[in-house]
Amino acid sequence: MRPIIFALPGNEKISGEVSNLLDAETGDVTVRQFPDGESYIRINSPVEGREIILVATLDHPDDKLLQLIFFADLAKELGAVKVGLVAPYLAYMRQDRRFNPGEAVTSTYFAQIISAHVDWLATVDPHLHRRSSLAEIYSVPAGALHAAPLISAWIKEFVPDPLLIGPDSESEQWVAAVAGAANAPFTVLTKIRHGDRDVEVSVPDVERWKNRTPVLVDDIISTARTMIETVGHIEAAKLRPPVCVGVHAVFAGRAYEELQATRVDKIVTCDTIPHASNAISTAALLVSGVLELNG
Repeated sequence: MRPIIFALPGNEKISGEVSNLLDAETGDVTVRQFPDGESYIRINSPVEGREIILVATLDHPDDKLLQLIFFADLAKELGAVKVGLVAPYLAYMRQDRRFNPGEAVTSTYFAQIISAHVDWLATVDPHLHRRSSLAEIYSVPAGALHAAPLISAWIKEFVPDPLLIGPDSESEQWVAAVAGAANAPFTVLTKIRHGDRDVEVSVPDVERWKNRTPVLVDDIISTARTMIETVGHIEAAKLRPPVCVGVHAVFAGRAYEELQATRVDKIVTCDTIPHASNAISTAALLVSGVLELNG
């Protein structure tokens, strides 16, 4: 029997694309808030004996978590045999250890909550900085999918003579992987410290890259400070205006407008978080994860 796909508010576009690729049935759910801010959930489609897929990207998670929990518990109460979660962006991954006494390790707590209410999870490029896999904190099957091939394909198709640039040595592995699949060269900015407060940042072998289009790639664009600073260094090196590419378009506050105000050619992101910059679809990638988890 075909699965039924439901979308929490704001996820209708990517949910529809995933549903079409899976040839799944689209379910109907009513989600609204009472005047006091409490959530109202009603599943309007029959779910007894069915497998359910809920699509809910989890930026601003504190506003979405209860709706997710209420939906999953209601679906099971109404007889669904399985409820899986497609969360293109997965929140609460950065606080993965106690940096200061008394701090909450929220990535672990969040994983425990999600694992208690869904049967599996598929997401794109979670922030696995100090963890090797989601299995370290999630007790349900959890697939971490990677958008690098999608970004490489977009660069290859839409950016003439690209040069991928990483802001520092820590970004080199990520930038190298994207560049390799795009058949493009890459470099990372170098920093030369002349004193405690005197640091020179430059593009290595800058003369080699004068006829190339710089491409800045990052997994999460949150405050955009790193990209804004890197754009400044590229401008100082008299290279072409760069293309900025990100996986997750968090863009806190006015970060998007501030990045737009710099000397950039364009700003492009994957559609894991709905945003005006979305140009790279992750639907097929998410479907591959769903099929692998349910194969």
